[in-house]
Amino acid sequence: MAERRNEPRHHAEGPVRLILEEPKILEIAAELLDSSRSGFRASHHYSALHSGQEVRFTSDLSQGRARVMWNRILPDRVETGFLIV
Repeated sequence: MAERRNEPRHHAEGPVRLILEEPKILEIAAELLDSSRSGFRASHHYSALHSGQEVRFTSDLSQGRARVMWNRILPDRVETGFLIV
């Protein structure tokens, strides 16, 4: 499979809060896995996130809004890739 990333990713760790506002307010506790200038990947236990959904996020490094780009549902967790908007 060809690499499709446009930017280098860097290992990241630490907690990140994901806040959904639609259809109701919900806070998801997640852990950062890596980051780039325009996005990040996080691990969590909420399998109902879907591509295109927007969240607010807060971590020790940054805060803002991000769009769900993809999900990888694993047996013990969900990994999600986010684009910062």
